[in-house]
Amino acid sequence: MSDQQPGESGEPTVPDDVWERFARDSERDIRASAPKEPSARARMVTERLRLQDEREAARNSRRTARKESRPAAPPEGWRTGPAWRETDGRAARRRRLWAILGVPLAVAVAVVAMKPSLLPGDLFGTSSASSSASAGPELPAETAAPTAPPSAAASRTPTRQRPFAGSPAERWADGADAVVVPEAKAVGSLTKAQVATALRQTKNLLVGANLDRATLRGERPKAAIAVLDAKQPHMIDDIERKLSAPEKKHDPVTLFSRFDPREVSLVGQVVKVRGRITFKEGENGSLAIHTDYTFVYPVSPADGDKDEVTRTIVRRVIDVTFLNPAKYQVTPGKVMIGHYDETIGNSACDVYDGFLHPQFDSAASPTGATPTGPAMDPYDRSRDLETSRTAGCGTLSRT
Repeated sequence: MSDQQPGESGEPTVPDDVWERFARDSERDIRASAPKEPSARARMVTERLRLQDEREAARNSRRTARKESRPAAPPEGWRTGPAWRETDGRAARRRRLWAILGVPLAVAVAVVAMKPSLLPGDLFGTSSASSSASAGPELPAETAAPTAPPSAAASRTPTRQRPFAGSPAERWADGADAVVVPEAKAVGSLTKAQVATALRQTKNLLVGANLDRATLRGERPKAAIAVLDAKQPHMIDDIERKLSAPEKKHDPVTLFSRFDPREVSLVGQVVKVRGRITFKEGENGSLAIHTDYTFVYPVSPADGDKDEVTRTIVRRVIDVTFLNPAKYQVTPGKVMIGHYDETIGNSACDVYDGFLHPQFDSAASPTGATPTGPAMDPYDRSRDLETSRTAGCGTLSRT
């Protein structure tokens, strides 16, 4: 008996053609399912898409981080203050306000930079010579003759910063502004407009003779001479003689305030002035104008101690006449001098060279003769000139 079971013989039971077909199909399927190497173009496109995805992811990550770091808007409520939109609105309004105020503020700063004394209290200690804050408020304009001399001021030494210290003039008005022209009205045969012209020309005469810088430097007083009527007999000729050949009877300082620039220099730009102008009807329908003014000049030596400051005080009384050109042979708009007089404080005695000569404490040999007359107060405007004038060359009670 054989031990071999049916189908267990060594020969294959699958026919050859079937086996070959199976082998071919299996090989084809394996090739089709095997991974393929991508082309170079495919690899480039794939890489570009990957980088793009990474950049987009990074941007999203940063936006998320900023949102998380931004503080939350405060809740609107009575304890939290204004809501954030209201806060933005106020900030915008503040910006607009600064834009509106910016230009005026810049102008104000520039003005204060150029003139610090405009600041209340003069914070920088730069008070100009015209400042009278330390002496009290400026006096109102003089409208009538005072009844007494000014009270004594605190004893102070004048300096270049405060040239009027220790003087009543520290509270007086400055320069041409102190020459106040009264309101005009018709007088006699003259109209209101003609009177106004005469008053204006009278002020021009005072300013040109006593405040014009060229006149003060000893130059020809052109501004003052220009308002005088050349048709007035002898007046212009007398002035020319005074200027060209000064001497005791013809000294230009009787009409004009003049300093020798080789000897002294004016301190600052301010001359203190006090006085008044009045007018009334004169003879034959003319206009009679009376002026009475005191001028205070701070000066220092042109050589030597330029820090030393003293003052020369000049009081002038000038009567001006204005005639109607329709009745008289006069030049329209010009004035005539009827009378003039003066007193001079702190100028050399018996020197008639056409200049004022202030006396300085440091001077080794004072100019002129030694004063011998009684003391006088050059600031006393309560007395007329004839009464206040002393015999000879008097001394001063103060400068």
